[in-house]
Amino acid sequence: MKSVSEYFLAPTLIALVLFVGVFFGFGMSAFVTVVILSILEITLSFDNAVVNARVLKRMDALWQQRFLTWGILLAVVGTRFLLPIIIVSIAILASPLYVATLAITDPETYSHMLEQVHASITAFGGVFLLMVSLKYFFDTAKDVHWIASIERHLAKWGHIEAVEIVIALSALVALSYVSHFPQATILVSGVIGLILFILMEGIAGSLSVGSDMARSGLSLFLYLNVLDSAFSLDGVIGAFALTSNLIIIMIGLGIGAYFVRSLTIYFVRENTLAELTYLEHGAHWAVFGLSFAMLANLIVHVPELFTGLIGLTFVFFAYISSRREKKGLVTR
Repeated sequence: MKSVSEYFLAPTLIALVLFVGVFFGFGMSAFVTVVILSILEITLSFDNAVVNARVLKRMDALWQQRFLTWGILLAVVGTRFLLPIIIVSIAILASPLYVATLAITDPETYSHMLEQVHASITAFGGVFLLMVSLKYFFDTAKDVHWIASIERHLAKWGHIEAVEIVIALSALVALSYVSHFPQATILVSGVIGLILFILMEGIAGSLSVGSDMARSGLSLFLYLNVLDSAFSLDGVIGAFALTSNLIIIMIGLGIGAYFVRSLTIYFVRENTLAELTYLEHGAHWAVFGLSFAMLANLIVHVPELFTGLIGLTFVFFAYISSRREKKGLVTR
């Protein structure tokens, strides 16, 4: 087994090189911004690493490595650059090339456009992450519970066919009536998030039980990157509160994303989820809290700090409970 430092040596070295490059290329102000964005991405995405680890452990070592190498390119270039551009281009009925050019040459105008499609991004990401958490808690095969008084009842509800879809759609429809954003925008974006989750879950599940490891690995790889996008989209918009420089945003969030993916690999290869029994439960409660905060943003503004603290709180207490459980097992 590797030491902890070996898992994070590469992202640390890359981060140092980028920090130095930003300092000499853009100045002290940009350097501080990149450091802040990196730290925020790491702390706010800890639950993402735990949830990803649950999927990643179903992949072989080759696809796990591809998740760390090819996947980081998709995370930085795809989620944090191309995907917001595509969303904006659809919203304003303009070509992606025009929006991409605008993002580079006039980042302040692009930032304003991105803020205008905030409802679409929030509804899409909120519903997708809500489905991730509900699918976990309504799993009838799950026999280990952290907050047992709640989770046992939720597992029983899982016997109702598609109960998580009913809950997600009901919440989406209710929010569309009380939100000050256009109702059609919320409904369409949320339904797209719901459909994408169902498709990715279905494809990943069907291919994973087959014998074709290449196709199985590819499906899980794509699912993980869609999951990462849902976690990260709201953070991309929040990053514009610190700077309108797209290059700085991509560097800062990219450094954080690389650390989070290295953390995911660490969890899988060191069997952390098995050692810390309730960490996975805490992460999914954190995902539920994140989805709740994102959807609540359709009604009132929820500060990013509050959203991040929700996730960290659940994961922290799940870690404490796991440590206590492990000590109890040792002493028996």
